[in-house]
Amino acid sequence: MPNIKSAMKRDALSKQFRAKNRADKTALKNIIKKFDAAVEAGDKAVAEVNYKAAVKAVDQAAAKGLIHKNNAAHKKSAMTVKLNKMA
Repeated sequence: MPNIKSAMKRDALSKQFRAKNRADKTALKNIIKKFDAAVEAGDKAVAEVNYKAAVKAVDQAAAKGLIHKNNAAHKKSAMTVKLNKMA
């Protein structure tokens, strides 16, 4: 535990940031899981709606620095391939 006042403040802030980042990453994963579930169910209309939401969420996460931009591109590419493989 820090003894210096500014270090205590930074410690408190880092805990807040960690909690927010974890919540944001969990939300991102849940959005992607919704898309995957729609693809597994074979419902193209729902999958397209969830695809748009997932791509937007991935882009926003990359812009915030939550995930790396190449990771975002990889996720979007994989989702696009899954969507295009649906009949």
